Amino acid sequence: MGSVGLHSRVVGTRLIEFTRMVIERLGAYRKLSVVGIHIVLVSLSYFLAFLLRFDFRLPREQWMLFLWTLPLVVGVRIGVFAGFHMHKGLWRYVSMPDVIGILKGVTLSSLIFVTGILVFFGHGFPRSIFVLDWVLCLGLVAGVRFAIRAFRELTVVQRRLRVKRALIVGAGDAAEMLIRDLGKNITLDYEVVGFVDDDAQKQRTEIHGIEVLGTIDQLARLCQDKGINEVLIAIPSATPEQRRRIIELCRASSVPFKTVPGINELFQGRARISQLQEVTPDDLLSREAVRLDVAKLRQEVQAKRILVTGAAGSIGSELCRQLAALEPEILLLFDRAESGLYFIHMELKCARPLLNVVPIVGDILDSRTVQEVIRNYAPDLLYHAAAYKHVPLMEAHPLDAIQNNVFGTETVASAAREGNAKKFIFISTDKAVKPVGVMGMTKRVAEVLLQALNGGPTTFVIVRFGNVLGSDGSVLPLFKWQIAQGGPVTVTDAEASRYFMLLSEAAQLVLQAGAMGKGGEVFFLDMGEPVRILDLAHNLVRLSGLDPQKDIQIELTGLRPGERLSEELVTEAEDLYPTEHEKVWMAHKPHLDGNQFQQDLETLRGLVARRDQEAAVEQLKFMAARY
Repeated sequence: MGSVGLHSRVVGTRLIEFTRMVIERLGAYRKLSVVGIHIVLVSLSYFLAFLLRFDFRLPREQWMLFLWTLPLVVGVRIGVFAGFHMHKGLWRYVSMPDVIGILKGVTLSSLIFVTGILVFFGHGFPRSIFVLDWVLCLGLVAGVRFAIRAFRELTVVQRRLRVKRALIVGAGDAAEMLIRDLGKNITLDYEVVGFVDDDAQKQRTEIHGIEVLGTIDQLARLCQDKGINEVLIAIPSATPEQRRRIIELCRASSVPFKTVPGINELFQGRARISQLQEVTPDDLLSREAVRLDVAKLRQEVQAKRILVTGAAGSIGSELCRQLAALEPEILLLFDRAESGLYFIHMELKCARPLLNVVPIVGDILDSRTVQEVIRNYAPDLLYHAAAYKHVPLMEAHPLDAIQNNVFGTETVASAAREGNAKKFIFISTDKAVKPVGVMGMTKRVAEVLLQALNGGPTTFVIVRFGNVLGSDGSVLPLFKWQIAQGGPVTVTDAEASRYFMLLSEAAQLVLQAGAMGKGGEVFFLDMGEPVRILDLAHNLVRLSGLDPQKDIQIELTGLRPGERLSEELVTEAEDLYPTEHEKVWMAHKPHLDGNQFQQDLETLRGLVARRDQEAAVEQLKFMAARY
């Protein structure tokens, strides 16, 4: 019995493969094939109508009537079908709009055919044949299409080697679109078991034969009862609060989950509904993302000449994307990383073909290149994002950190002032507040340098960030890589905490500061309470559908050189002021001895020039603490 069953499956599989091969061969002559099939179906339906009318015993005179009228019915139907473009649609994707088109085509051709028959043959023609032919033609033309779609979906199921049982959160339009896309795409190996939705009216209803099983609060129980392997979130318009609630319930179910792209990406055509996404930085942010004043930003940037240093980096490139949307006159991308510069330039040109985007390969330490760029293009606004930012690496290479972060900033700022740029916006860090590491110290000295330069034709504004989730060198890409490798995920200290913000928030804050700054201020974002790195690691492991310490180990490695347990956003000596935006604050240090700072800076410059690393670090530390 077992051998017979195996033989049947083998024969069935070969038959399916043979049929698929025939369909693919016909596909090479698709339009001609479709017209030929329509002729066969129209002729068959007309012949069957005669057979049914005369109980399958066709008299000779009816045979002659059939043969005389067959060219008329075929010609009329094929002509009308062409008018309705019925030869163009792909049959494997047949849907309700196609069925409506078939109904219109068959009905109109039947009306024309009936009129012609009554004109040429009078009332002696059997009228029941008209109705039988209409029903049979409609059934055959539509039925063949649905049969091909069913056959394709059968082969899709057979070609999926590992099917995941999935539960979809949401039972709206996005969920319906996702179901259809999953059915078409053989690379998405999901068997959708059901939906969950909080709408009481949707309970126990069905979408494409799949039932709404319960509410979102019942997610964990349903995952266990139904043997769910993955949860798919299909609510692209969900608010951050709704999204966080769903994510928490997914965590409780201990099942991996993915989500459809956001509503903006779908509307703008940047993504398809079935391009399911993994964990995003937004999912890990424990507060509402801050939205800044776009109208004010546009007023500041529109029709201006803009220069961005460090344009190839994560912060610089996001800054360029948001600046491009505000319609500047020209956007200059300055970076020494030519590969990253090439890609951000190509991205912007594709997204904004009418925008004048100019990529410039250059180093901020090359004063002649910097001066030449500013002299040739005369930028109104300059955003300085170029810097060394990796804390442990800068501890190992302090002279390079000082040269790049302090004297590179001085080179660009001096050239901006000489070129009469209106504003210079400097991207700093919370590590510049009471710094303990080389990177933070260089940023603090650079802040003071710009405050000392303030007062000429150029307004110098400083923006401090916390950690940016997902940026190059941040913990999120590292944790994701470690999870993909099977662990362990490494955390420096159980009590280590940081302020976190999104990449989009960071870029908007830079733009907002540029719009509000009058000169010498330090701006920073109200980012709520700091987040423990250990909690972030636990959350990311759970969001990946894994169990911390069971599936992925989390190890404590100890603080690295230049690191501390927590960060601050302002020093005790800085006065704190609110701004016109409730989430943006301003710090200002009123007293600065510019002459003394300049003497200290020249001492630091000489030590770096002599490559006296120990003395240079001591001078840097002295200056960071003094100012």
